[in-house]
This record gives sequence, structure tokens and C-alpha cells, in this order.
Amino acid sequence: MKRIPVIFSIYACIALFLTTSCQQEKSPFDISPADALDPKRMEEPFPSIRIPEGVDMESPRWKGIDLSPAPPVVPLSATQQKETFTLKPGYRIEPILTEPQIREPAAIRFDGNGRMYVLELRTYMQDIDAQGELLPVSRISRWEDKNNDGIYETGVIFLDSLVFPRFVVPFGPNTILSMESNEDHVYKYTDTNNDGKADKKELFATGLGRSGNVEHQTSFLTWAMDNWMYSTYNSKRIRWTPDGVIQEPTGNPYGQWGVTQDNYGQVWFQDGAGGVPQNFQFPIVYGNYQVKGQFKDGFRVPYSLVKMADFEPGMRETKPDGSLNNVTGAAGNDVFRGDRLPRELVGQYFYGEPVARIVRQVRSEKEEGLTYIQNEYIDSESEFIQSTDPLFRPVDMATAPDGTMYIVDMYRGIIQQGNWTQEGSYLRTKIKQYQMDDIVGNGRIWRVTYEGMPRSKEKPRMYEESPAQWVNHLEHPNGWWRDMAQQLLVLKQDRSVVEELRKMALSSDNELARIHALWTLEGLGALKADMIRTWLKDSNHQLRIQALRAAETLYKYGDLSLASDFKQMTEDEEPSVVIQAVQSAYILKIEGMEDLIKTTSQSNQSPGVQLVSSQLSQKMEEAQKLANTQFLAHEQELFHKGKDIYDGYCAACHGVKGLGTPTGGEGGELLAPGFSGSPRIQGHPEYAVKTLLHGLTGDIEGKEYEGVMIPMAENDDTWIASVVSYVRNDFGNRGSFVHPEYVAKIREETRDRKSNYNFDELVQEIPKALLPQDNWKVTASSTAWQGVGSSKDPSLVFGYRGWKTENEQAPGNWFQVELPQLTKLTELQFEADEKQYPRAFSVAVSSDGKNWKNLGTGTGDKGVNRFQWDEEVQAKYLRMELSEGCEEAWEMKKLSLYAR
Repeated sequence: MKRIPVIFSIYACIALFLTTSCQQEKSPFDISPADALDPKRMEEPFPSIRIPEGVDMESPRWKGIDLSPAPPVVPLSATQQKETFTLKPGYRIEPILTEPQIREPAAIRFDGNGRMYVLELRTYMQDIDAQGELLPVSRISRWEDKNNDGIYETGVIFLDSLVFPRFVVPFGPNTILSMESNEDHVYKYTDTNNDGKADKKELFATGLGRSGNVEHQTSFLTWAMDNWMYSTYNSKRIRWTPDGVIQEPTGNPYGQWGVTQDNYGQVWFQDGAGGVPQNFQFPIVYGNYQVKGQFKDGFRVPYSLVKMADFEPGMRETKPDGSLNNVTGAAGNDVFRGDRLPRELVGQYFYGEPVARIVRQVRSEKEEGLTYIQNEYIDSESEFIQSTDPLFRPVDMATAPDGTMYIVDMYRGIIQQGNWTQEGSYLRTKIKQYQMDDIVGNGRIWRVTYEGMPRSKEKPRMYEESPAQWVNHLEHPNGWWRDMAQQLLVLKQDRSVVEELRKMALSSDNELARIHALWTLEGLGALKADMIRTWLKDSNHQLRIQALRAAETLYKYGDLSLASDFKQMTEDEEPSVVIQAVQSAYILKIEGMEDLIKTTSQSNQSPGVQLVSSQLSQKMEEAQKLANTQFLAHEQELFHKGKDIYDGYCAACHGVKGLGTPTGGEGGELLAPGFSGSPRIQGHPEYAVKTLLHGLTGDIEGKEYEGVMIPMAENDDTWIASVVSYVRNDFGNRGSFVHPEYVAKIREETRDRKSNYNFDELVQEIPKALLPQDNWKVTASSTAWQGVGSSKDPSLVFGYRGWKTENEQAPGNWFQVELPQLTKLTELQFEADEKQYPRAFSVAVSSDGKNWKNLGTGTGDKGVNRFQWDEEVQAKYLRMELSEGCEEAWEMKKLSLYAR
């Protein structure tokens, strides 16, 4: 575990001994809202603003800009800031946690006992140049209202010394999931000794990372009603199962900072720079759709009370009064599902526009299966919440366990990342004009309540409750309680509640409880086709839609009889049900799917059905074109041959979708392990090749399976190479292709083996990817600058950001890794794009950096590249050197060194 820096430990102790109120009696921000921008109170004259050199003052961005001296923006105390809000009649807002207890809060989540985790991005824009952005000083704190007075007075630093963490996901008692910036791995962190601090770190999932600007990386991993987890920027979803984490491809979420769901499990993503919600029409697993007019006229116009024209688009998007005229940045979102605000808010979408200093309420309207959205207060040219305080920066919101809504306010001067505040930029000039770059290190969390509807004082204690009690929570009027109870039931995998869940799913008079019960059964592997067919006959079209979505899981795990049900439901009277049936048939690729979509389009003229059918047909055409270009010619041949073999031989045990085939009386076990997202399958290919050649018996990582993997060595090398290549590159997986020559090599090396492998024995033989360490020395003949916060650092080669040369490839360009001690190296692997892969190179190793042993030559290509050598070598140094040049730079990313 990462150690807590001493200064933060002291800071936390001081914070915990402050008054139980989050407000200080004597605030350093003790100035009235009316005086905050009053120049008369300032003793010194305000500095004039220098116009950057080379700026065309007649350009749309600058024309008409006011650069006259202005008083600096001054921060207010939370008590004073409260007076700057404009709320709708009956609504109230109050601070429940503020600085100094927290700093730079960016997101919140609640665990099963109602404790609030706060994601604190303590390096975000601490100056106008984003210096120190990737220093390991951010943290995740956890807060509790122990005396139930509504104020979160007791806190601990659950996890510290983080590099700009992307999200926090409560994942059972004293456990969270999180991921740092420029990383590819999600880790599970657990407090094992109950002292409030995580002391155990385990790899949870891989392949979710992204590098580059911190505003453009994965965020807000969210467990949804369908038991899958969704995040921004990833065209995939992941899912925890008792057999490991699996993944599936999805459409592009186009989200930036915010993922939430409604009462029916529709996931909404919040775009950032685009300023509007995204992908709210249909579940993202079915891909992206273009719906003309989904944003009604005027939706993009914000109604801001701050009139400083301090936003990146400049004067071209400024109203005459100096306020923003077009949403330009958004962050955080929530479909309100609580029970302690007016009923008309339930199901409404809320998000923050921190550039406009507003919280918007969105009204959704469903017409013929399509959703259209509008600002709830467009007629009055207003917003749900407005503020005159320029420092109000709403970046997240959430339905809380107490039934109200919480809003996370970063409360800071700069809200745009350093790429948009560079020298000469319009935004930098405005920031300097109001001296907002000095206002950092604050943060407030607010509770929104309504007159006559006090917050609930029922404190969650789910971690001390039984699964039977969790089942009761599925009927709770607050969606947060239902979501958390479902998650805990699925994680627990306690099948003693199956009958109670079935009863609730079939006969409860609470529609939402029935839906949660259905999905909980699905998560427990206890959902049956008979229940699906009962729901498909229900008069409630929402239940019919949920049944179709849940039926996809049964189909994936082998119940192909449901294909006729999907086809039949395309004749439903409700357009939304028809759309769902068509999408399910599409994603499952049921036999005759193309003709089914065409027939449905001809027989149903509903606008929603027409749109979905048309765009699905386009997707299928595009997918076919992509399939012809996704892999190199020889890789395509291996992939398609492998798919044919898998479908005919392997799917019976490993599942038609690579998820495993259910077995046992209740179907809660798997006949064989799934392949989707498997680190064993995506790791070193020797594992899969040896398993196919010699078979595998016994448990796998402590998990027993009914089936036995028998040897397949009677098949030739191409057969085995094809199967391994296919499973490494389908089901959401990505790995290098395996060629027949490699299989032949492994076959010869193990020809004397007479028995199956067991798992422990096999993994001892497989080369392991070395985990990059701080004491590795990485150098190169040339390294290009990779953007803000990165410097010219060749060690970025191990991550998603990657390394590349400053100039085009030339003979003699080199890249080198020095390890701290002699290591038995076996191979290297890296990824490259379609242009900047190394054309030709040699690989050499050395024990002292002076005497080198050449291991051979190779050529690169787009995608995953592997370079092996025939003999094992002990080395401290590994060096790649180009022997051929081209007009492109040399780039590598996700470099892995393997050793035994």
C-alpha cells in the first residue's frame, strides 16, 4: 500500500479535531457577497491587463472584450456563499462538508453503511500552468455523520498518495475500486483491519485505461442495474462475476465526467466540452444512435448570473450582459431517484455547468420510442440552481441515502485544464484579469432539501444486515437503497434468497422492486426462461423491456430457444418494446437477424422503430467493412478459422459468447471458465497453447469447474494457433496473434509430457510480465514531448500515453531499459499505431551495458507486436535499435518485458 505523507497525516488529525460543524466561526473568507467584487474595499489599484502579442482583437473570440482593470474575485465562506444561490420556491441548500476537511472534491459515492467517499483531486490546476498535475498527492477520503445531525463531521483518509484518481466505487464492506490517471488497471482497495485506511491492494480489471489530458481519461465507473459497470471514454463495459471480471464491447459513450442511471437502468453519460448529456436514448451496448432534435430548441442556452465572460470560447459565445450563451463545459450528473424532494423531480436528469455556475434540471419526454430533452425552466429563462458567486463550480451530484440530492462544488477560480489556459489564450487573459488563478484548495458539498420534506434520518447499516434484509430494501422508495441492496446481493452470491426474489419479481405490486428482483436473480445466475416468458406477457411495457434485456444473458449462456421470443416481440404493440427486441436480436446475432430487422422496418412505421432499424442496418454494413480491415490479412485468416473451430467445439463448455456455460441444478456454476476479459487468455500466449496441447485439470485460481480440458494435440499447429488467436481477440479481448510456428516450437519443447497440466504447475512455466518499477532506468536516442504534465519521459512507454521519437525513424535510433538486477528475459511486447510502428529493428541484451549480445532482428506492424528469442538470457539491459528509416516517428506503448 502507498504510505500517507506525514503532512497529510497531521492535516487529517487537525481536521478531525475541528468542531463538528463543517463551518468555521471565523472564516478566512469573511467578506460579504455584496463586497466581494467591490473595488472600493481594495487599497491598491488594480493592475492593467496586457494583451498577448500577436492577438487579432477583431477576431470573434476577442472582439469587444473588456480588459479594463477589475477587482480580484475573492472567495466567500460557505455561509456567505449560501446567500449567492438562486433557488426555486420551496427549495433550500445547506453545506454538509467543506474545506478545510476536504480540498478539491470532484465526485462522491456512498457505501452500504451510508458513509460518503470523496474523490479529492488535490493537484487539479493549482496554478494557471497546471504544474504538478500528476504528483501523487490526491486522495480518497471517507466521511460519516455519526450523530445524525446532517453534517459529515467524522472523516478518515481511506486512500492517499494517488495520481489524479479517476473514480471511487464502493464495492462491499470497507472496499472500493479506483484507478489513477495514465494507468490501464483498476484496483480493489480494502481496509482489512477496520482502521479506516485501505491496507490491501488487488488487481480488479485491466484494459480500461487511457492516457493524455486528465480531462480526457476514463472516469465514473458505475455499477448499473443490469449488473454491468460503465465508464466514460471506454467503448466497453465490465462485469464482476464469481469467476472473474468479464468485458464486452459497447458503443462510444462520448461522456467525460459523469455516469448515472434512471429507475429503469438506462445509463446517461455527461459530455464535458460538449456541455450536454449523451447516449440516453438506448443502452450503450447496442451502439450509438443519431436522433435529430433530441435536444429541443434552446437546450444549449444556459442562464447564468455570472457576467465575467471568463470562458474558453471567448466573446463569440457571450451574451450582451457578459454571461455565457452556449453550454461549453459540464461535469457530474444524476437522475434523481430519492424520496425527500418533490415527486416531480423523480426521474429528472440533473447536471452541473461549472463554467456557467448553474445546476440544470432536464425534462425528458418519450415519443414513439425516442427521448427528447429540454431545460425544465426554459420558459422562465432560468435554471434549477444559479449562483452569483464566480467560484461556484458544481462538478458532481448524487441521490443521497437520506433521500435528498447532494451537489459537489469544487469552489475554485480555474475550472478549465491547462491546455486551455496557455500563454496567449483568451481564457488566460480573463483569469489574470480577475486574479482567479490563486483561488485553490477549497471545496464544498451541499444538500438540497425542500420545505416540509425533511431529510430521512434512517441510517443505512447494510453491512451488518442479512441477505434477507437486503431483499426488503429492493422495495425502498429511494433508488440509492435499491441499487446498493442489489449490488450487495450479487456480490454475496447467497442463493438462500432466490425464492423470495422470484416471488417479488412475479407478484410484488411495486414495479421498481420487481425490476430490481429480476436483475438480482440475473446477477445470481438464478434467472430462468419461464420467468422471462411470463414477463414478456405482462401488460406493463417497461417489464417487457426489462425481460428482453435480461433474456440476453440466458441466450449468451446457451439458451438459444429464446431466439423465437426475441423475434415474436418485434410484433409488440409498444414501439419501445419492438425497439428493444430488435436491438437484442442484433447484439446477440441471432439467426436471421438481418431479415428480421428488415421485416420489422417494413411492418412498423413508428419513427423510433424506423430510426433504429435503419441505423442498425448501417452498423452491420460498417462492421463488415471493419472486419475486412481490423486485422492484417494473415491475422484475419487465423481469426476466422479460429471462430469456426470455437463455435463448433469450444462454445459448448466455454459459452457461445465466451462467458462459460452454466451447469448445476440452479445454473449457478460454470462448466468451464469464461474467456471474456480473462487475464490468463490475454496474458502470455504460452498459457493457452500449452493448455490446448496437453489439457488442464483441477481448480483454476481456487475455482473448481465441472468440465475437464482434454488435450487437443492431435490437431495441427494451424488449428491450435487459430483457436488461441481467436479467443485472444474476441469477447472484448485484445492480445497478440499466435502463429503456427510458435505452436510447433511449444509442441517440440513439451513433446515428452504424458499427462495433463494442473493450474499451479502450468503458471510456474509461463513467462511473467514484469511490473515496471521506479528503479528501472529508461533512455532513448530521442523522446518527443507528450503534452502537459508529461515532460520528455521515455518511461511512459509502459502505459497508454506511450513513447515516441521527436523525428522520423532513422537507422541508429535506439530505445533502452536498464533493470536493477540480472533477470532471465524471454521476450518483449508492445503496441503501435498503423503508421508509427518500427519498420525494422534489432534487439540486444547486456549484463553490464558494455558487452552486448544480439538476439535477432524483427519488423513491426500496427497493433500488438511480440519479439521472442530462442534462448533464455540473463541480462540487466535490453536495447532496441532501428536498422531502417521512414518518414514517420517511431512510437511504442504498453511495452511489456517478459521473464521466467
